[in-house]
Amino acid sequence: MEGPLRPRLANSSDFQFGAVATETIENALLHLAQQNEQAVKEAAGRMGSFRETRIVEFVFLLSEQWCLEKSVSYQAVEILERFMVKQAENICRQATVPLRSHKTELPKWRALKEQLFNKFTLRLVSCVQLASKLSFHYKIISNITVLNFLQALGYICTKEELLESELDVLKSLNFQINLPTPLAYVEMLLEVLGYNGCLVPATQLHATCLTLLDLVYLLHEPIYGSLLRASVENSTPSQLQGEKFISVKEDFMLLAVGIIAASAFIQNHECWSQVVGHLQSITGIASESIAEFSYAILTHSVGTNTPGQQQPAPHKAARALRTAESSNT
Repeated sequence: MEGPLRPRLANSSDFQFGAVATETIENALLHLAQQNEQAVKEAAGRMGSFRETRIVEFVFLLSEQWCLEKSVSYQAVEILERFMVKQAENICRQATVPLRSHKTELPKWRALKEQLFNKFTLRLVSCVQLASKLSFHYKIISNITVLNFLQALGYICTKEELLESELDVLKSLNFQINLPTPLAYVEMLLEVLGYNGCLVPATQLHATCLTLLDLVYLLHEPIYGSLLRASVENSTPSQLQGEKFISVKEDFMLLAVGIIAASAFIQNHECWSQVVGHLQSITGIASESIAEFSYAILTHSVGTNTPGQQQPAPHKAARALRTAESSNT
């Protein structure tokens, strides 16, 4: 039931909910929750460092050019993120030397760094190609298509080098590339909301969720930066606070409930409280946390005129959104 392996419809507007047995949904949701808990526990170090706006935009545009679904875009970003973190860690290990030999080893550090930089575009394309293979068994991006694209960018590459690049990514991640994405969590929670009698139709929320999920990926640092400042109630968080916040960045269940809550507010703000209540009962995430995340998303998507932004304490997002809801009815 994970996103990359589940059959997807070509048109997101035709996406169907309510077609799966409740027992299957419960098992799949439990599995995703366990995966998310494990990912949050393991989050550390440089996680999230390569979800930079320009990188994500490149992946999104390339996926669009190759007519791939949104699920492939998110999958490719996550594969690339984990691969590049592994590569950065390897470079640090190889370049770590005693202080007395620092000058003699500096060229080695530069060489490793330059090698990683020179192959970045190739690695990115390989991650997109691998993600397409996970999603489609009948529509895989061919090597010819990839080679033509790289050639158009002025990147000369042989078919053998392309295959080696894919293999390097696979080996680096121990062939564990079928990674859960935030979209899998969003769609699973929408499925459950449909069974719980949510007043906003799941299909209606789905399209808005996709748009907002794109936004969160493209504005990853600004959105999570505002969440960090709100959580510590300080405009200049310390380095230690930032390091502890990495686990929040890897919490896809939290991201999913924030996306759905923000989408519900956009679609029908009168039902927002009900949706948040359902999400809280399903996931166990506090309504204040859900509201805080949705507030951050709405602030960056709507802009400075986001309802409730005049509140004196931005971290109290639940109060801000409820105030906006009352004023708009």
